[in-house]
Amino acid sequence: MYSDRINSLPPYLFAELDKAKEEKESEGVDVIDFGVGDPDIPTPDHVVDALYEAASDPDTHGYPSYTGMYEFRKAAAEWYSDSFGIPLDPDKEVLSLIGSKEGIAHTPLAFVNPGEKTLVPDPSYPVYEIGTILADGEPVPMPLKEENGFLPDLSEISEEVAKDAKIMFLNYPNNPTAGVADMDFFEEVVDFAKEHDIIVCHDAAYSEITFDYDAPSLLNVDGARDVGVEFHSLSKTYNMTGWRIGFVVGNKEIIEGIGQVKTNVDSGVFEAVQRAAIAAMRGPRDPIEENVETYEKRRDLLIDGIRSLGLDVEKPKATFYVWANCPEGTSSMDFSKELLDKAGVVATPGSGFGDYGEGYIRFALTKDIERIEKAVERMEGLEFG
Repeated sequence: MYSDRINSLPPYLFAELDKAKEEKESEGVDVIDFGVGDPDIPTPDHVVDALYEAASDPDTHGYPSYTGMYEFRKAAAEWYSDSFGIPLDPDKEVLSLIGSKEGIAHTPLAFVNPGEKTLVPDPSYPVYEIGTILADGEPVPMPLKEENGFLPDLSEISEEVAKDAKIMFLNYPNNPTAGVADMDFFEEVVDFAKEHDIIVCHDAAYSEITFDYDAPSLLNVDGARDVGVEFHSLSKTYNMTGWRIGFVVGNKEIIEGIGQVKTNVDSGVFEAVQRAAIAAMRGPRDPIEENVETYEKRRDLLIDGIRSLGLDVEKPKATFYVWANCPEGTSSMDFSKELLDKAGVVATPGSGFGDYGEGYIRFALTKDIERIEKAVERMEGLEFG
């Protein structure tokens, strides 16, 4: 019944865990779920107010622009200038997106022919691989290993693969590993991409959630705009996951290619949401700073609980994820089930993010302090494996 491309999508590896969670809840267990990377902190009030006002204006009720309101693109360019010191042309170097996921998934449709390769981090956010498969391309994994700081070793990419690759996907600060990148790494990436004629797509959704660390932009590297684009989302920065609003910036030709796909498959972002996003980007940075402070407190508390289990876990410098090693000899899926069974706590098995995620488990810091304290109490003193 289904197309070959749908049948070739990777299986939903979390289905079994979801079923186990539902069974626990049906037994009356108070399950604490750290599995979903969806902020529990509400969208800032001034952004909600801007949406209400804009939605009340009939001028926003028609079809929006495919590329985004000029004022939105201008606000995004200003935000990039303020955040990273990068000047952008709102007309040609900024494109609105229905969330960055939409733009990332559509990029292979614009540049990848059937059978051509993309370079995909492993472990990673699944949409890089899925977008490639839906474009009839071949995703080639780039292992993210702990000993390399969860950065891909570009020297391990064979000449044959590099020659055939059309796109390299990157994501720093990283989901799921919480790894971070510096300018030296991005410079290496740009040089590699120029040498092999590869498009670089950098997903920077977590650039503003950092602790004692400032995340650089790929576009801070000289020559990056010759080969790459960077995706940003208001989802994590301003707690707007359900609003579906983001943008991509950088190379004009790549932006144009993504825009051609959008023109043919969607009708742009609701203008009232764009106006609210403008209010977010031009508003105070206080909500971002408050988010970071909240996540930092949650991180420190949860890590204490995880370490009480005897697990090896580093304190992340960015994102709202904690990436912990599983007990020796225990698979990530088995450990997830065991954690649910013994403590009523849900965490995501690393294997769900790729082969190189095996041996790890991801906790999302999307529960309040009281729920984390309760989870830590349940975990303390337990033995696993």
